[in-house]
Amino acid sequence: MKISLLQTDIRWKDPRANRRRAEELISDLPAADLIVLPEMFTTGFCTDPTETAEPADSETLAWMRSVAGARNAAVGGSVATEADGRYYNRFYFVKPDGSYATYDKRHLFSFAGEDKRYTAGTERVVVEHCGFRILLQVCYDLRFPVFARNRGDYDMILYVANWPTVRISAWNALLRARAVENQCYVAGVNRTGDDPALVYDGSSALIGFLGETVAAATPGREEAVQGEADLKSLEAFRAKFPALRDADAFTLIES
Repeated sequence: MKISLLQTDIRWKDPRANRRRAEELISDLPAADLIVLPEMFTTGFCTDPTETAEPADSETLAWMRSVAGARNAAVGGSVATEADGRYYNRFYFVKPDGSYATYDKRHLFSFAGEDKRYTAGTERVVVEHCGFRILLQVCYDLRFPVFARNRGDYDMILYVANWPTVRISAWNALLRARAVENQCYVAGVNRTGDDPALVYDGSSALIGFLGETVAAATPGREEAVQGEADLKSLEAFRAKFPALRDADAFTLIES
């Protein structure tokens, strides 16, 4: 599966400009099976959703469905979303036929007050595309390995993020840790540029199941890069070195 990572410089609270810029980057891409955008790619990481949230059946979702159909590729990214009177940091995974799945960010970033306005998701979401089973995750989720632990139910994790430069070493280390410990591919897509609070350098990457870098964007530069994930190689490695069979059994109890 060919995966394009869009490391965009997000314009603060400007959905039209951000969709337009993403479309420009996408138009220059080679053919891909999956296109991944950052967390809150239309607005930047805004903890006051009253200013930025879109309805569940939003203009951005319609745009994602249009791009997915035109490019014959799945499109993923998160959007501040209002649904049933609540706000969610919602990951949309849109397939070429227009169907889509959603995942609401489980671990809200209390350090910045995200938990004060947004509602945490409770469901772990795995989608299937091009033969891959893909776990959807958002930014701060990366720091919590128990929720993302591979139960034999996925082959790849997607992390979309607004992860600041000041903590980028943790981003780089944890992407590799999640790939190695879960014997899977990990695609981490982060933004560049700045917002009123922080600076972001991207460091988006596709990491292989051995912890190797398959593809990486240039830190600090708005760009799109592409890498390929090979399911047969992953399955062969798991069969040869079945470490997941020895993982600790556990039951995750929601609090």
